[in-house]
Amino acid sequence: MLGEAGAIDDASFARRFAADKRLLAGWGPDRIEVTLQGRGVAREHIEAALSGENDAALFERATSILVGRDMSCETERDRERALGLLVRRGFPLELAYDAVRAAERRLSEAA
Repeated sequence: MLGEAGAIDDASFARRFAADKRLLAGWGPDRIEVTLQGRGVAREHIEAALSGENDAALFERATSILVGRDMSCETERDRERALGLLVRRGFPLELAYDAVRAAERRLSEAA
């Protein structure tokens, strides 16, 4: 009833939620997806909401999170902490690993 009246629009909610979590909370697609699933949003709406960011933009965002926090990536322990941060935020493991390496290079160049 409410959906038919336009009061509930899962597709619009999913798009706005994903955009807000990307920009304001620094979440990756995995965390956004799990949260939307937990809220009962249909799979097709989740996929549409997540399709707006390509891999290059996702990689840049993950790297920028680490650089913006001036997160040291010099030691193995530092890299593990940085990797853990990105994975907890919902970035795919391989992409997070690459972002840690990129952040390590950027931070060493800036020093």
